[in-house]
Amino acid sequence: MKKSKIYFLAPILALIAFTGYYWKFSGEYEAKQNAKAALVKEAKEEKLREEAASREKAIKDAVAQQEERKKERAEKDARDRARVEAREAALQARDKARIEADKVQRQSERLTKEVQVTKDEIAKLETEGEHYASEEKFLKEYIAKTQENVKAMYAVLDKITAADEANARAAAAAAAEAAKK
Repeated sequence: MKKSKIYFLAPILALIAFTGYYWKFSGEYEAKQNAKAALVKEAKEEKLREEAASREKAIKDAVAQQEERKKERAEKDARDRARVEAREAALQARDKARIEADKVQRQSERLTKEVQVTKDEIAKLETEGEHYASEEKFLKEYIAKTQENVKAMYAVLDKITAADEANARAAAAAAAEAAKK
């Protein structure tokens, strides 16, 4: 063999060996690559399933939390409404109590004034009663004195009548004596 054929034959033999080796390698390599791709695909699908499951779980948790927040918000709103209503009722009760207190105070003041007016009237009536009692006492004393004066006058009139009669008798006796004489 000539050297020029060696140069030509060695690369062909190397090419044939390489082709055999490549064929064997490519068959195994494709199977390995397919197995790797299947594993990667399986891992991606598992990851997607896990993500979908976790997303679904997250959605369920979010919905549950949203429902819980909604329930808490409703409870808070109910407590706030109850607190506002209680405050409003307390304010109304306070205003009503203030109105009643003012009404009672005005009534108390009015009654105090009426009591004072009544006391003044009672004092006036007592003063008038004392005045009338003293007037009655004075009138009783005056009547008693008047009756004594009437009796004294009747006594004086009786004395005057007795004196007039005694004078008339004396004048008649003197006239009788003068006539006798």
